[in-house]
Amino acid sequence: MTGGRVGPAVHEAAGRLRRGWLPVVEATLAATVAWMLATRLVGHPQPFFAPAAALIVLGQARGQRIRRAVEVVLGVAAGVLVADLVVQALGPRTTWTVLTVILLTVSLAVAVGASSVTVVQAAVSALYLVVVSPPTESLIPFRFVDALIGGAVAVLASQLVDARRPLAPLVAEFRHTFAELAEVLDEIGAALDRADDTAAVAALDRARHADAGVERLRDAVQAAGEALRLNLRRRRHLGRLRSVEGSIRQTDYAVRNVRVLARAAVTLTRGAAPVPADLGATVRTLAGAVRSAGDALAADLGGQEEVADGHAARVDAAALEAVRAAGRLFTAGPNLPLAMIIGQIRATAIDLLRGVGVDDDATVLSRVDAAVTGPER
Repeated sequence: MTGGRVGPAVHEAAGRLRRGWLPVVEATLAATVAWMLATRLVGHPQPFFAPAAALIVLGQARGQRIRRAVEVVLGVAAGVLVADLVVQALGPRTTWTVLTVILLTVSLAVAVGASSVTVVQAAVSALYLVVVSPPTESLIPFRFVDALIGGAVAVLASQLVDARRPLAPLVAEFRHTFAELAEVLDEIGAALDRADDTAAVAALDRARHADAGVERLRDAVQAAGEALRLNLRRRRHLGRLRSVEGSIRQTDYAVRNVRVLARAAVTLTRGAAPVPADLGATVRTLAGAVRSAGDALAADLGGQEEVADGHAARVDAAALEAVRAAGRLFTAGPNLPLAMIIGQIRATAIDLLRGVGVDDDATVLSRVDAAVTGPER
């Protein structure tokens, strides 16, 4: 690597470290604590599997650590226990010992329905014990206990960050996802204002990546649920997560609608028919409804019910205004891209109103349809 490339590479590495320092500290402390507990409480002189199990569990994504921890720790611990017993019977570092340990460990993991990753982890843990680690001189399952200690420490360590505010990451993710979707709509509106097909294509490309935000929301819900289940004082918030799952489903629909809208905008800006003068402003009005929806859902998760109601009212007003404005732009004729944009504005408005739960589904549909055909009575 030349000297001119070293500086940017170091800067980039430092940036990654700044953004990812928490998992580094989390893994380091969890592995060290697991080692100390296994050494001092159990008295095992070489508790390799305590920090190893801690690192394995922390390698799982947040929201999956409780379930995966049980699966991984029991798989690793079972492999360690099988290896300990086989080594006592057949001795270490022999071909028959290796064959027997792998066969029994993999068979046991498969029999209990473990995932393929856990099967491999259990087998590797057992194989390490047979080939590398010196055998124990008694049948006391030190390494089995070590693996359990490491897994328990990892689960507890992974929850310390979210112990005081377990819903905070989910709230932040809602705000970020809806802000991104609103920015996509703003870009579409700007492209329509200028009839700029290049800008419309850029907005479409960004819309195609909006699905990642929905997946992050689902992961954040899992992580929040895991944190709440481990926090006895905050389990009352689990009911909020169940309602959030429905909102995420509507968010997913809205993201798809915006993607179709962006594709129609590309077609419209490339066609011969003129772009209606108010169409871009209408799309930006819908963007305002999207931002307010994110604020409403975030406030509701934070327990700020009055604030959430205020944002929900703004969603209602902006979404219906966008639908009314779009309805005024519709004219009979062969302009299919314009009709698609108007249709997607209506569909997105429905999904936003359903997501914030202002009214039941039947009421939402009737109000949106009334907005399309004329002023609301």
